[in-house]
Amino acid sequence: MVYISERITIDEALCNGRPTIRGMGIAVRTVLEFVFAGDSHEEILYQYPDLEPEDIEACLKFALASTDRQHTIRQFAA
Repeated sequence: MVYISERITIDEALCNGRPTIRGMGIAVRTVLEFVFAGDSHEEILYQYPDLEPEDIEACLKFALASTDRQHTIRQFAA
């Protein structure tokens, strides 16, 4: 398991290697989907009692940080 932040981990044995929260098998993407669907932090914490409020904040920070990477658009032959 690799920690990419204090609360976000990557383990090839969990969620197909996607980022998870503290190695619990709850994918960062899952939490972000709830947030973007309009669910409150309280609702998310109710659905996932092992989560802490700081976990949700870590997911949001992770999403924001991922936009800081440089992206290259490549043309492919059609």
